[in-house]
Amino acid sequence: MNNKTVLLALSGGVDSAVSALLLKKQGYQVIGLFMQTFRDEINSKNPCKSKSSMTDEKMAELIAKKFKIKFISKDYKKNYYNQVIKPMISDYRKGLTPNPDIVCNKLIKFPYLLREAEKLEADHIATGHYAQIKKTGQGYQLLAGKDKTKDQSYFLYELDQKTLAKTLFPVGNLTKEQVRKIAEKHNFPNWNKPGTKGICFLGKTQGIKPFLETKIKPMKGKILSPEGKLLGTHQGISYYTIGQRIEEHLGLSINKPKEFAQKRYYIAEKRKNNVIIAAPENHPSLLKKRAIIKSLHLINPNMIIPYSGLKARIRHLGQFHEGKLTKQNNKYIFTFKKSIEALAEGQSIVLYNKNQVIGGGEIRL
Repeated sequence: MNNKTVLLALSGGVDSAVSALLLKKQGYQVIGLFMQTFRDEINSKNPCKSKSSMTDEKMAELIAKKFKIKFISKDYKKNYYNQVIKPMISDYRKGLTPNPDIVCNKLIKFPYLLREAEKLEADHIATGHYAQIKKTGQGYQLLAGKDKTKDQSYFLYELDQKTLAKTLFPVGNLTKEQVRKIAEKHNFPNWNKPGTKGICFLGKTQGIKPFLETKIKPMKGKILSPEGKLLGTHQGISYYTIGQRIEEHLGLSINKPKEFAQKRYYIAEKRKNNVIIAAPENHPSLLKKRAIIKSLHLINPNMIIPYSGLKARIRHLGQFHEGKLTKQNNKYIFTFKKSIEALAEGQSIVLYNKNQVIGGGEIRL
């Protein structure tokens, strides 16, 4: 009989609910922790609610009661705002394209789970992430989830050996369809609840631009062609990202040259003087061959890095790009086998060796 205790991040979603069931079946003593991270003043409509009137916290508490496990709710809203949202706004103000979900895992979710687990004398922490952990003679490996359409390993590249040693991902070896079937079979009230898409506090329909407009004042700037010709105007580089399509309803207005009148235009570059470079589809300026990796984090620093034969992702569930990692003048550089589009500073590049996450960092060009 397993007599170990697990502190589970119980979010109110189906993934963490099924995680609770699986852990109980494995004999663990489970404690459910609901982490309050979203400030009501950011969006009074509370988009983190499900389609029903029940909040995620109430759903999490309901799941805990179903399994007769201890339930705790902790307020981390101030920490989340100061450590995730404020730096995110600052990065956008600088023209970067940050990923707050990665920062949240690094600074909020896993550190505070570990802290609470220590207080409660729990042996492990657990989350409903679609990822896997493998213990080897050289340390712990972070692997992609079995369900390639739901794999969340991209968001977890900042985890370290100490954290992986304490962490369990109960649904990492399952597909989302299997998880829902398990939940339906056991009459979970949230078995068909839609998963959260994007950043929760923005809601399911609101984009990042309307949110940033409440935090960053617009600053009219020029849109130039790669050759330097004036095409139009924009509302401020903070509101846009590399690879984004030029569309008037987004405050991006251009007059296309006759020869490119039928072509779609995309943002190829954002310059510090509040200038956007826009180019027609398939233009060479939209392509990049390499990325400088700022503050490369390795999941296992003692592991020998296979500098060649790696694959990289530049967004969650994005395409894998083959390439080679090199170190030049104390900078790590990933050179892509084929030039790629939509490479934006501030995004995270995550390196994989087959299905193992090696590490990653922020993109600089």
